[in-house]
Amino acid sequence: MSTLAIIPARGGSKRLPGKNIRPFAGTPLIAWSIRFAQAYPRFDRVAVSTDSPEIAAVSAAAGTEVTRLRPVHLATDTATTISVVLDMLTHEASEGRRYDAVALLQPTSPMRLTKRWDEAFSLLEDPDLDAVIGVSPVRTHPFHTFTFGSGALAPLHDRETLKQRSQDLPTVVAVAGNLYLARTSALESHQTFFPERTAGVLCDEPFETIDIDDELDWIVAETIANRYGIEP
Repeated sequence: MSTLAIIPARGGSKRLPGKNIRPFAGTPLIAWSIRFAQAYPRFDRVAVSTDSPEIAAVSAAAGTEVTRLRPVHLATDTATTISVVLDMLTHEASEGRRYDAVALLQPTSPMRLTKRWDEAFSLLEDPDLDAVIGVSPVRTHPFHTFTFGSGALAPLHDRETLKQRSQDLPTVVAVAGNLYLARTSALESHQTFFPERTAGVLCDEPFETIDIDDELDWIVAETIANRYGIEP
């Protein structure tokens, strides 16, 4: 299964300016994903999609040359990740390179385990599956949550489930953000990493669910990286 690993890294970030090239535990944030992708044997090619010359330069220094900057219309706040992925696939095809699958590595989730990707590829060998994503246990069960308006609370599910202990409720997971793997054909036809035939890989280590969006996230993530002795 030939696989293209795509690392999307837009230059603009309102909450944390320059985060993709900011040193994270001593190494530019995007370099964590680049180094992982380069070392993982199931990825046939690693491509960084960015609109920023600065990110392109840091990516090149980390070992992945950016030969083409992302089109302007895909560098806005409203541009979707799937649009970026499909644009990269179109560009690769124009260069004569086609792939059976696409892996998405978001730079904001820098800490990964190889064994999760091994499991994802094993799952995707099932012809009845189109995609695999990383998932993690939720801290608060959705059956114990409420909608909140004008001070009034309304159970998101029903009042009977509020009486149940969390351990007695169905197991629930959320998207971890650290692993996306899908067949190219499914991405092109469904235009999502969440087609109907999607399986999950459980990522239950604390560092796997990190998604850096603001300064507090950054501080927590660096603290965890240092605590666990994780390096790119």
